[in-house]
Amino acid sequence: MTGPPRITESVSRAAEVLLNGGIIGMPTETVYGLAACALDERAVNRVFTTKGRPKNHPLIVHLASLEQCMDWGVFSTSAIALGNAFWPGPLTLLVERTELVPNWVTGNRDTVALRVPQHEATLELLRQVNTGVVAPSANKFGRVSPTTALHVLSDLGDDVDLILDGGSCEFGIESTIVECIGSEIRILRPGAITASDIFDVLGDSPALDSTDSRAPGMLASHYSPVARVVLCETPEQAENLSAQSEMQGVKTRMLWHEDAGEYAERLYSDLRAADEESCEIVFAVLPEADGIGVAIRDRLTKAAHHA
Repeated sequence: MTGPPRITESVSRAAEVLLNGGIIGMPTETVYGLAACALDERAVNRVFTTKGRPKNHPLIVHLASLEQCMDWGVFSTSAIALGNAFWPGPLTLLVERTELVPNWVTGNRDTVALRVPQHEATLELLRQVNTGVVAPSANKFGRVSPTTALHVLSDLGDDVDLILDGGSCEFGIESTIVECIGSEIRILRPGAITASDIFDVLGDSPALDSTDSRAPGMLASHYSPVARVVLCETPEQAENLSAQSEMQGVKTRMLWHEDAGEYAERLYSDLRAADEESCEIVFAVLPEADGIGVAIRDRLTKAAHHA
């Protein structure tokens, strides 16, 4: 497909583009995804190329229901319980794949990441397409994830065929990824669904394991703006460091919201704003390591890591 990308609110138009082999910017409750039909190898390859994403890095498959997900993955009792409790919602389950899942989705792994997003327009899109849709964040690989349609347009421009405008993302950070292989329950990427939430469903506390990259968003350096991110323990520390830098002629921005939910929702927009303002350093205050604060700390730590 050729021509400039078009921002639209028409779900049927977006479904038509996907079914014809195109790629689109797709809203979710977490971040906007760069979407393609998962069984269309050519379209999925376009996603990798457009993002600059390594092809051995697995993709999340988005579907309209738990029942559809069970055609793509092998679900344990725990996985079914979590799906029933949190789908639609910001949870991704990493499970053993079925024969339906192609290697180009999983990076040749025996597992697949699946989720049912909590976004009305996207759920309707998935129902109309009636197949799995891959949708890594709609930005260049390793950069700040988009939370509005205009962010997608700014990052990817003419490289996408269409952008489905679903408004600003509710949660603002990527989904929690939970590995459910056999009896093992582990959080591979923290998000809005917390360890406490999972304990309430399963009666067991999941381990937190973000030490490798077998699931999306687990590289040491990720979610990074152009500006350098410096982590601070308190707002006072951030204010002092920012003032010292400004006195030396360095343009800075302080990143901090007392409410953790607001912090998560605005995190990527704030990082993007720093780049738009040509800031050289962002002094980011780490929230308490509790609830969604765990996920915010994870994203900030990756944003501050310079590979």
